[in-house]
Amino acid sequence: MATSPAPRPHGRRSAPGDRPGGELREAILAATAGLLAERSFGDLAVGDILTAAGVSRGSFYFYFDSKHDVLAELVRRAVAAGHAAAEPWLAGPGGPADPAAALRSGITAGARLWMASAPVLRAIVENWRTEPRLEALWTEQMQTFTDATVAQINADPRARARLAGQDIPALASALTWLGERLYYLAATGTPPFDDQDTLVATLLHIWTSTLYPDTSTA
Repeated sequence: MATSPAPRPHGRRSAPGDRPGGELREAILAATAGLLAERSFGDLAVGDILTAAGVSRGSFYFYFDSKHDVLAELVRRAVAAGHAAAEPWLAGPGGPADPAAALRSGITAGARLWMASAPVLRAIVENWRTEPRLEALWTEQMQTFTDATVAQINADPRARARLAGQDIPALASALTWLGERLYYLAATGTPPFDDQDTLVATLLHIWTSTLYPDTSTA
């Protein structure tokens, strides 16, 4: 019967192997991202990552508990970049001067991010309900987008007035999960959202119609 790898040690200052520790870790992450462009996450084995990264099994388990742990780190990095992409709209108190332009900028940057990170993001979207750790990870990461949306709505008098009496957290969650689905369809080449202009225009219309119905999106 297979046994789980021993827990990774804490407090060590260097990793096994000839390369610097940080370089080893980045090699594992890069190799995994590259392999996900060629095969599904379910078909990916730790041995494949070891070969592609050129690292030993001991080096792998020094940094990561499993392939799920590697995917989790790649996803966290992509989500952090997603929050950076949304910054034009997340303007804080009062909201952006031109909300339609800010949303367009953020949505366009989000579309580019999803295409650049398509293998990783496809992997989490297609597998998050198959493994408890991945389910917890993706639910938590998506909640960060919902929380940021709620905070910005509450900070913007125009959006707050528009949504008076509405369940703002539920509405924000619907907007963020809709974005996840359409970005995913774009990343998998599914028409009509494989066309970036169509993707951006659709999401922009939905967001502005919901939050700023009197704002032009031209």
